[in-house]
Amino acid sequence: MTPSPTTDTDIAALLRQAGLLERGGAEWLDATPQPIDAYERDSAAFARFWQLGDALLDKLPAKEAAASAVIAACRSARDRFLAAHVERVYRAITNDLKAFIRVEHLVREAARAVPGLVPAPELLAAENVRAHKDKHGIEIDHGIFLNHALAHPIAGAHLCHAMLLPRPEALDRLDELRSRGAIELATATVERSGRAAIVTLRNPRFLNAEDETTLEDSEIAIDLATLDPLSEVAVLRGGVVEHPKYAGRRLFSAGINLTHLYRGQIPFVWYLQRDLGLVNKIFRGLARADESPDELSGGTIEKPWIAAVDGFAIGGGCQILLAIDYVIAASDAYLTLPARKEGIIPGAANLRLPRFVGDRIARQAILYGRRLDCASAEGRLICDEVAAPDAMDTAVEQAIAGLSDSGVVSAAGNRRALRVGQEPLDLFRRYMAVYAREQAYCHFSPALIANLERYWNAAQRRV
Repeated sequence: MTPSPTTDTDIAALLRQAGLLERGGAEWLDATPQPIDAYERDSAAFARFWQLGDALLDKLPAKEAAASAVIAACRSARDRFLAAHVERVYRAITNDLKAFIRVEHLVREAARAVPGLVPAPELLAAENVRAHKDKHGIEIDHGIFLNHALAHPIAGAHLCHAMLLPRPEALDRLDELRSRGAIELATATVERSGRAAIVTLRNPRFLNAEDETTLEDSEIAIDLATLDPLSEVAVLRGGVVEHPKYAGRRLFSAGINLTHLYRGQIPFVWYLQRDLGLVNKIFRGLARADESPDELSGGTIEKPWIAAVDGFAIGGGCQILLAIDYVIAASDAYLTLPARKEGIIPGAANLRLPRFVGDRIARQAILYGRRLDCASAEGRLICDEVAAPDAMDTAVEQAIAGLSDSGVVSAAGNRRALRVGQEPLDLFRRYMAVYAREQAYCHFSPALIANLERYWNAAQRRV
């Protein structure tokens, strides 16, 4: 493998070979900025450098060594700029922390705040229509920005807070849930049953896999179940699927939709939306705008969660179980985290799974694809109860009664007390900073496509 160029001399040689040193290359190299702790001046200098770099990239084939060198130099500049100014950028976007901006909107506003820091909307629009193997990987810059934002104690805590707030769509339909006892969304439902609000995940064609069509509905449903004033416990379960192999059966989750991933339909920021929002809301409850969601404040709105695992919980499905208070699994169900065969990081599982099964089994599951049968000794470290497949409904009803007998006040207090010792919000924030950067590079690695084609025959799958 040819070493990556590390000096301006190396890059200049590549640009000369490409015939671009005298056609914008030298000007770009001369514009290489270093932060001087003057935000406005640095913003202008770095924006110019990135603009000149984009102009060079427009003249180069995407896979050429010179193009890779320009991209690497521009990314190094983003790291330097953000190391000096990420708090200023974040405060500018959020009106000095007065506005809570969700992560999917934050990256869009960052493109306006400092041109070139992250991809402009028109570049993203062109990227989004490409198959994954044909993408240019420009969303890696989202990962760099979010890595710095989450790593900063003030900006990162504020972003975590923003992602734990109830979605406006949920607040708009709360009265309907209160009066009707049920809400039906395209890919999720919420239905009150006795003391429980039951969320059913529905993506029947894809074995209840998660993708860009399910994310918002699932989060809205979780918000509604948490906010519902007439229930004391929340339940998460997969709906009935259509696949001929499992037709008429419930399945918990097949994880990320690999068909959509291969087709380029899952953007990088999807991962951050999911784990900062949907999954973390199950784990921490919902935040209030006027109180920190940190456990020390006790300001979260939460109730205990039960998960009912029918069939399997693969990938993201297994990750969700690690945020659940009580897991009931069918005796024929199994769990996997096929990160090795997908080439991505399995959400917050790297942070949470060792608490359940120990470090060695966690590494075997994440790095080597070990399957955990729910009824096995290892599976029972994650699953609190194993029931016969035809007894799952009864087991769920009994668990609801058991968790609601003592009331939600003590349940919420005990959840917070467990979290502050195991995974306080600041630890989660730091983990997500690492995750943002590493997942970005994994998501756009050539290995991801190679793994999908090798292990999953992705090229032959139907949309």
